Amino acid sequence: MVTEPEDALPHPLPGAVGLSHLSAYAWEAADGVCGGSPHLHLVCTEAYVVTGGRGAVQTLSPDGYRDVPLRPGSVAWFTPGTVHRMVQGGDLRVTVLMQNSGLPEAGDAVFTFPPEVLADPERYVAAAALPPGTGPRTEAAARRRRDLAVEGYLVLRETLVAGDDRPYRDFQRAAARLIRAKVPAWRERWRAGALTAAERTGAQLDALEAGDPAYLAEATAHETTPTRRGGFGMCGRRDEYALPGTTLPYHAG
Repeated sequence: MVTEPEDALPHPLPGAVGLSHLSAYAWEAADGVCGGSPHLHLVCTEAYVVTGGRGAVQTLSPDGYRDVPLRPGSVAWFTPGTVHRMVQGGDLRVTVLMQNSGLPEAGDAVFTFPPEVLADPERYVAAAALPPGTGPRTEAAARRRRDLAVEGYLVLRETLVAGDDRPYRDFQRAAARLIRAKVPAWRERWRAGALTAAERTGAQLDALEAGDPAYLAEATAHETTPTRRGGFGMCGRRDEYALPGTTLPYHAG
């Protein structure tokens, strides 16, 4: 018999992932490149599934600096701690798959702001926050946020390419300090989402092995459409989904 924990999420996507659709920003940054706000995630792997256009994702990791081409059909993913920057090459459109019920859009993201901003939690939150809505005021704030993140990112990239990984490691440590207080809440989201989804599969395997497929009587199907279009995400304009078990969109709070 398959039983559900009291806090189990109702019918999440496979593996309790979150998703959104992005159209990469076409704003030109200080280095002449058009694209999004460089950032990392602390506990989530994120994947880009390219559905149209072309571009790239720039990454910083212990492997060094990479520039990964993106074209229709490409899939690129990055593990926790990898700094990534989506680059626009022409009408780039991406479906984003996010671990842990979409936690990257609900706080598991730290922008590559300069060290003096990262060292001051209040200043960081003010720089990362966006006004509500999708109008010109929000767009201007998203562009300022992107520019500040690129400012810090270019220093990290330059030093890493030169063989000095200390600024990159310092940034990772600063990011960990910024999110530490959020960990208990994140743990509950993980427990109710990804962990419960994995345990559910284990219980189903046990039931099948025992010759009891009764849980299949609960089979059903679901569908959804975007609940908001054109929001301002970290990498581009974002179509958002209020999926079962997914976290609310990222608002830097």
